[in-house]
Amino acid sequence: MPIIVNLDVMLARRKMRSKELAERIGITEQNVSLLKSGKVKGVRFDTLALICKALDCQPGDVLEYRDDAAGATVPPSARA
Repeated sequence: MPIIVNLDVMLARRKMRSKELAERIGITEQNVSLLKSGKVKGVRFDTLALICKALDCQPGDVLEYRDDAAGATVPPSARA
């Protein structure tokens, strides 16, 4: 999948546990775990906004696009 979820990285940078994030944004720890593993097909914008607020970050800090063919991150200047 070309979308990579970096939620675990942001949690580590903020020294926050999944349980604390789940409590702050009102979802279950299991759902946070599924988000961290990338085993979800989508995330609601309001949930993403709550994650960003709790972690004091931007959506691009949590989600990353990676071109499967090249295996490298596509820089913002190359995106349409």
